[in-house]
Amino acid sequence: MNETNGRGAPRVVVDAPLDGRRRVTIDGRDVGVAVEPDEVLRMMRRAGVPEDRIALDDPEVVEWHGGGPDAWLDAPPR
Repeated sequence: MNETNGRGAPRVVVDAPLDGRRRVTIDGRDVGVAVEPDEVLRMMRRAGVPEDRIALDDPEVVEWHGGGPDAWLDAPPR
């Protein structure tokens, strides 16, 4: 991971929900689309975010657009 917030934490950005989906980027790299908070956690782990930095409610790690970790629209069936 290259980009950080200045404190050594990765920069995770979760975009506003659109049709129940939220685009997720980690350190400027698109890592996918999530339909629930657990998917964001899995993406963070797959991207190598250190376990002690994985927290959806930590604004130093995760930047939420269009609502926080509890703001999800109903997702269409997969």
